[in-house]
Amino acid sequence: MADHQEASATLPSDPASVSAARRYVTDVLCEWGLEPDAETVDTVKLIVSELATNSVQHTFGQSPTFTVDLRLERDEQLCIGVTDSHPRWPQRLPAAVRQDNGRGMVIIRTLTAEYGGRLTVTPTEEGGKTVWIALPWSVPVQS
Repeated sequence: MADHQEASATLPSDPASVSAARRYVTDVLCEWGLEPDAETVDTVKLIVSELATNSVQHTFGQSPTFTVDLRLERDEQLCIGVTDSHPRWPQRLPAAVRQDNGRGMVIIRTLTAEYGGRLTVTPTEEGGKTVWIALPWSVPVQS
């Protein structure tokens, strides 16, 4: 496998694009050696789903698209980024027991920590932001 692989998809900021983003990351991760039912694939799909949902719901129509980036660095680290053009960064909200929404970043932070990863947010040149998740990469060895 190459030292560095990248894949990217830009989708409309529409609720239907969330499932398209999940399908996209599943396809890419399988191309890179994971089985579709691997736990890592499910985890990455959930992270991307939450990040894409945040992009669609919390940009208030000010970001017509969002971009999902995947980078695999030296078969050691998977970086997942979701970029939108809205300047507001994700907010850390308390996960109230009866609250129906607002738990996306809590889920993302928890999953990232469980996998020994890290979460960062970086500004874009256009005034938006990218939420990055870096996770250790491991593909089961085929015998």
